[in-house]
Amino acid sequence: MILEANNLVKRYGDLVALDHLSLEVKKGEIFGLLGPNGSGKTTAINCILSLIKYDKGDIHVFGRPMAPDAYDLKKDIGVVMQDVAVFNELTVYENVDYFCGLYVPDKQTRKQLVEEAIDFVGLSDYRKFYPKKLSGGLLRRLNIACGIAHKPKLIILDEPTVAVDPQSRNRILEGIVALNRQGATIVYTSHYMEEVEKICSRIMIIDKGRSIAEGTKDDLKKMISLGEKITVEVFGISEEQLEKLENLPHISTVTCEGNLVEIRSHKSKNNLEKVLEFIKSENISFGRIYSELPTLNDVFLEITGKELRD
Repeated sequence: MILEANNLVKRYGDLVALDHLSLEVKKGEIFGLLGPNGSGKTTAINCILSLIKYDKGDIHVFGRPMAPDAYDLKKDIGVVMQDVAVFNELTVYENVDYFCGLYVPDKQTRKQLVEEAIDFVGLSDYRKFYPKKLSGGLLRRLNIACGIAHKPKLIILDEPTVAVDPQSRNRILEGIVALNRQGATIVYTSHYMEEVEKICSRIMIIDKGRSIAEGTKDDLKKMISLGEKITVEVFGISEEQLEKLENLPHISTVTCEGNLVEIRSHKSKNNLEKVLEFIKSENISFGRIYSELPTLNDVFLEITGKELRD
């Protein structure tokens, strides 16, 4: 096991940020850590890295106890936090060289690692640029290069794609998968459910400092009552027919916008078949019809609720 956190408790006065949280990250996986704002994700990461003290529990990294002065463990950990942390007075190359130098004192070895990291994140053409000249997406990629240049075995990425364009987001995700294929174990937090669904091998959802669901994306989807979403292109359907459709067994909601009818169902066999039978029995003209299984976003909203969070 690369990372084990057992029974973590962290309080800020009367606020319980972590409430007996336990998690395990296996070697070679991309572990997704999800939760609403204020759920305890960043607090958990800060505890794991021994950046803050916690009230109860224990943490082991690479099979050994983690502590603030466990520098022999920390040299094999790469961290990319949500807020970009680079020096504006240094160029792209100098920034990556500085952070790599915290772990790799040999200049020749470090030079090769810095070049590899800059090339890896696609910043070769920007090595002499200062951060203020970089776009948001390039800054994020520089932040990642600074965190992974020393070839860590465990990489913790906290919201690495916040506020970047789709092209940069795609480049970052491809880079994370490539790092994993090269042997790094990844802990990944994000608010973008499609990212987590795309790259994570196992996922934990936490809320109010507690683990409330854990497993593969397929495991999580089996935990909820929501079935598939069926979308039908219709050419004329009455309010009465929409009401009849909504009253079919295992149908939860029916909405109609223009020519598209969206049908949400509960878990059951043959929902699509029953909808088709109804449409044909009512002589409703239709075109395209397709069915989508629940997404990780559906799982997240059902488990954590839809109310707004601060």
